[in-house]
Formats: sequence, structure tokens, C-alpha cells
Amino acid sequence: MGKNWSARWEKGQEGEGGYKMRVIGLTGGIATGKSTVSQILAEMGFPIIDADLIAREVVEPGKPAYREIVRHFGREIINPDGTINRKLLGRLVFADPSSRQRLNEITHPRIIEETKRRLQHLREMGAEVAVLDAPLLIEANIHHLVDEVWVVTCPRKMQIKRLLERDNLSLPEAEARIRAQMPLEEKIRYAHRIIDNSGDIAATRRQVQEILRSYLHHR
Repeated sequence: MGKNWSARWEKGQEGEGGYKMRVIGLTGGIATGKSTVSQILAEMGFPIIDADLIAREVVEPGKPAYREIVRHFGREIINPDGTINRKLLGRLVFADPSSRQRLNEITHPRIIEETKRRLQHLREMGAEVAVLDAPLLIEANIHHLVDEVWVVTCPRKMQIKRLLERDNLSLPEAEARIRAQMPLEEKIRYAHRIIDNSGDIAATRRQVQEILRSYLHHR
């Protein structure tokens, strides 16, 4: 399937003056199913830049962000193997807006720098379209790096249920994490395309395919 979609994209982009790589910004609320959509797009052959993965990489032991985080939050957030205890750090920052802001100040510039580097690498490799999978695409002000914003949504009750099951959180913890993000209704105002992930994966896949048909046809 990936080759089929790629061929259709290339056919629509041929012309004088070469091409400009298009970037889809994929985002959504926590536990809305953004990763499911990202996986569907990857299966179709589109390269994915995963901002969550980059966020993990920039705080690995020895990295500048790692040292700044430990200096600010204390050595109690370090696991026995030297890595940052993400669960403990998460509890600290989701309970305290000022701590969350400080963590963002440390990590976001480095995440953005690495995201730009990977986008440029894909351009140099001749990619026609790339997907930037970023939960904080809008909050971190990196939506200016993309050509379209695609927002994955689901009802709030479903969002909470998924979060409880996925991360083994208490209800207050789950609600606090949702509140810590930009409201889904506000993200939708930035959206060029909206994907409703409240159904089964087959329904989500059909939506993604239909959106891609429209996107590729009009580019």
C-alpha cells in the first residue's frame, strides 16, 4: 500500500522547478489515538518524525537537557540506571504549572532543533511528504513547520478511559494531564483536517485514506 500512495503523490507533484516537500502536522489530545493514526500513515509508506521519541532522546543521560533537568528537579528523579524517571517527573510537572513551564523551557528548544534537522534530512533524501507526529505541535509553537495540521479527536469520556487503562493513573491524575494540555476544542480551531478516532481502527483507517485522497488530489 505504501508504494501505491507514494506513486500517487509523486504523480501529483511532478512539474517544473522540482518539488517542495510537504509536511503534515499530526496532533491531538492525550489518549485520543494520535499514535494509531501515525501508525496507519507509516504503514502507507509515509516517513514519520516522532516528537515524543525526540523528547526522550534529548533527555538521555549526558545530554545538556538531562543535566539541566536534574539540576532543577533534583537527583531523586533519577532511576538506578541513571535515566530520568519519567513517571515521577510527569507527576511533578502535571501537578505544578511552574515546574511544567520550566521543563518545557529546557526541552522544547532542543526538540524543535532536532525536528528541523530531521525534516531537512528528509528533504535532502528527496521525500515528497513527511508526517510530524507531535502531541504539543501547537503548544510548542512548531505548527509553523508544517503545511497542514491534522487533529485526532475522541469524546472526553473515552479519552479519560483510555488514559486510565494505558497509563494506570488515578482519575484525578488523568484529569490533571488532560487539563495540562490545550483544550481539544482549541486545537481543532487550528486544524485543516479532523480525524474522529472514537470508532474502531477500521473506521479510523477509512477516514485517513479519504483525507489522504483529498490532500494528495489538491496538492
